[in-house]
Parts: sequence; structure tokens; C-alpha cells
Amino acid sequence: MALELSVDGQTIFAATGGKDFDPGLPAIIFIHGASMNRTVWSAQARYFAHRGYGVLAPDLPGHGNSEGDLLPSIEAIADWIIRLMDAAGLRKAVLAGHSMGSLPVLEAAARHPDRIERIALLGISVPMTVADALLDNAEANHPSAYDMVTIWGHSKRAQIGGNAAPGIRVTGGSLRLLERGGDGVLHNDMKACNDYTGGLEAAARVSCPATLILGDGDMMTPPRRAKDLMAAMPSARMIVLKDCGHMMMSEQPNETLDALIRAVG
Repeated sequence: MALELSVDGQTIFAATGGKDFDPGLPAIIFIHGASMNRTVWSAQARYFAHRGYGVLAPDLPGHGNSEGDLLPSIEAIADWIIRLMDAAGLRKAVLAGHSMGSLPVLEAAARHPDRIERIALLGISVPMTVADALLDNAEANHPSAYDMVTIWGHSKRAQIGGNAAPGIRVTGGSLRLLERGGDGVLHNDMKACNDYTGGLEAAARVSCPATLILGDGDMMTPPRRAKDLMAAMPSARMIVLKDCGHMMMSEQPNETLDALIRAVG
């Protein structure tokens, strides 16, 4: 089940977790990562939608089924989230963002403290620098860029199988999702992450409850790189998922959901 909203005159496609969206309910908005789309949140969106929340998991502009040009900066995505809330009739919402999506969630909470009730930051590091080799290959739309994200984005355990759901190959699913993003999408998103320098200043301005959710096997945003971010948000808490990489919603969907329940509750 999904909803189409008009934001900036363009149609935005958002999953609603299998329930009709009701702006009168407590709201939670899920923001996906680089070259991904709404589908990465399927399990988590469904859980909250069936337990009294109004859920939106949008495709960002230029991603998935949404219209519009790609947003070139983290700050632009942060302000777009507020316009999405306006279009959906939401005064306030909980925000959850993964990887690239965690950065505009952080920025939105700093810029619009009266609109954001709490935030969950999954797979975040500040700064979120990107290797030159990845940026160059993404700019060239070379398949190596997708391979790099797939390899670095999964724990060693996930790359040899062993998913809780028999027959699921999470690395293959992630690779196909990245490829479906289309030319230029991964580079735009990775460049936005790499160019974002205001993360610690934004964190210091966040006044709502914040939770970091990280995987101890994450090679892209390892927990050790969250030290400065936690120092900038003294009241924030951190949940570390054991034997989990960066793509935590596919690697460990149940454990990620449990962490989100703690973050939202």
C-alpha cells in the first residue's frame, strides 16, 4: 500500500506499511540511503503501521517511483523532509534515517526542532566521507561502484550466507537495488554525504531524543567513528547490533526493528 503526495509540484511515492495513512496518528517517517528506495524499510514500516502509527517511507526525489530532480545536498534533503510533512498534513513526526538518510534526519532535527519529536540514526557517521575510488566509479556509472558498496556494506557473515530466512541472499538483493537506482543517482547521493561538513554542529543543536543504531561489523560507518557524534549529543544513546554490517535492515531485520522500537518508544 502506498500514497502519492505532491511536494514542490512533483509526485512523491511513499509506502505506508500496508495501512491507509492517517495524519491524525503519531507519525514516523523513514528516509532511505544512497541509491536505495522505500523498499528497504518494508519490515519496519509494516510493524509501526499496524501498531497505531501513520507511516511514510518515501522514495526521495529522483529515486524509485518518485518524480523530480535529485537533491544535491544533505541540507536540501532535510528541508525537503519538512515540505513532505507539510504535504502529508503532519505538524510533527518521528524521523528514522539509514546511512545517507541519517544525515538529513540529523540536519532536519537541528533546523526544525519544533517539527521533529525524536530521531533514530541508523548506520551513521559524521563526517560520512566517501573513498575517492567509489566517488570516481559512481560518477562514471561503472558497475565497480555498486560492487564496492555491496562488499563494504555487508558484514563478513552476510557475505557468506547464513541469513535467518532460508534462501535469502542479502548481498544480491542490495546489488540489484543499487543498480536499479539508475545512472548518476549513486554519485549524487555519495557526493552529498562526502560534501556534508555540518554534522557535528547540527548534532549540538538537536534538542529531541536521539538514538544511534550501528552494526559492530559495519565497515562503512563503524561504531568507533560515532565517538564525536555522541559527544555532540550527550543525551543520545547508542544501540550496537552484534555481527551486523551497514545494510542492517536486510541483514538483521528483526534485530533492527527491536532497536527501532526502543528508539521510538
